[in-house]
Amino acid sequence: MMHCPKTRFMIAAPVMALLAACGGGAGDAPAAEGDPPAEIKVRQDNFEAIGDSFKLIRNELELENPDFLALQAAATDINDRAARLDGYFPSGSGRAEDWDTEALAAIWEKPEEFTAAQQKLIEESGRMVEIVKGGDAAAVGEQVKALGASCKNCHDTFRLDDE
Repeated sequence: MMHCPKTRFMIAAPVMALLAACGGGAGDAPAAEGDPPAEIKVRQDNFEAIGDSFKLIRNELELENPDFLALQAAATDINDRAARLDGYFPSGSGRAEDWDTEALAAIWEKPEEFTAAQQKLIEESGRMVEIVKGGDAAAVGEQVKALGASCKNCHDTFRLDDE
């Protein structure tokens, strides 16, 4: 049975969006009283989608013939979403206020470092977009490492490690 790579992505994208919308679980911390800031849900959905696109890239690179159209769409999605992060972390929307979030107080305590981490994600995801255009799977694989490192750097400092 032949599969069209474009079809694979068209099917995967809605499934990833559905999975991202189903976040949360029994082990989540209780939320603070009242309605949480809307930015929490928006940023959580945004980061879920970034993670889904990153997984798609990694999965495509495991194939003998990666679908570069799918890689381009996923890389662009990550870069577009990274560029929108500013404003998703208003004061009072963190874990310290008992909201159901993994955002640590360090975000607001070290704003320059947090801004630099966001900028690094924007830069590395922008490089990914450009490298994917070249059609070289090995080069994309190397950029996956750099992009992943920018994610890890931010997670290590600004996100609760609940695992």
